[in-house]
Amino acid sequence: MLETLKITDFAGLRLHARGKVRDLYSVGDSLLFVATDRISAFDHVLGSGIPDKGKILTQISLFWFDFLRDLLPNHLLTADVAHYPAELTPYAAQLDGRSMLVQRAQMFPVECVARGYLSGSGWKEYQASGTVCGIRLPGGLKESDRLPNPIFTPASKSPDGEHDINISFAAMAAQIGQADAERLRDLTLEIYRRAAAHAESCGMILADTKFEFGRVQGKIILADEVLTPDSSRYWPKDSYTSGGPQISFDKQFVRDYLESIRWNKQAPAPALPDDVVLHTREKYMEAFRRITGRQTLEQHYP
Repeated sequence: MLETLKITDFAGLRLHARGKVRDLYSVGDSLLFVATDRISAFDHVLGSGIPDKGKILTQISLFWFDFLRDLLPNHLLTADVAHYPAELTPYAAQLDGRSMLVQRAQMFPVECVARGYLSGSGWKEYQASGTVCGIRLPGGLKESDRLPNPIFTPASKSPDGEHDINISFAAMAAQIGQADAERLRDLTLEIYRRAAAHAESCGMILADTKFEFGRVQGKIILADEVLTPDSSRYWPKDSYTSGGPQISFDKQFVRDYLESIRWNKQAPAPALPDDVVLHTREKYMEAFRRITGRQTLEQHYP
């Protein structure tokens, strides 16, 4: 079995935050984002990591930051460990390929979600009310149907970081202001359109995705991870059929396994069998290869 990096512990660096996948460290005026190989499901970090998952996520984000650079700036300073501050040199081997040095930003307290297809929580809400985040959709739609036009469905960030809650555009505007809400909506839908077109050219459907935005020196920037299989729902184009769930390039295989063993979704989370780990790694790698056009995870700087 390939090695995994499930947790970081960099002596002398101040841990800023630890999420389900990423560890963030304060480095002077900047932040160090480190994507580990942790994987979560049903709001729990599992006992097994997925080899190279952190590198895959980082390399996909770097690809998209470069792809979208003419549309808006982003928080990336560098992902080249040779250009990191001296205090990070002792950890270069662990950081190489799975980290980014980024600008600190004043983050907007909302998740900006674009949906081009009816799936996930959107499908559940539609079944109950015919709407998604207050947006009325045509009647008679089936699960995984393509929507007439992509829709913007924001979510509020919960204080505990566990459950984001879908909200209406009006609620978002009341929280951050009408002008900023309109700008984030327009950016989200434009990014989605560009990314969906690229994904389609790679034989993939980008069903939905979420973004985080911040502000640096008055300018809105794209931050966090971008269009990875952890933040986006990608489906193979050649197997797509509306009317039910789709094969996906993410951790759905893990969720299916956990359902099959009837895990009660309470801590402690179980470890995964080797075959589930390797199959999940291959799903992430296939997404990486299709999106970036590269075959290996050797470091690449946009």
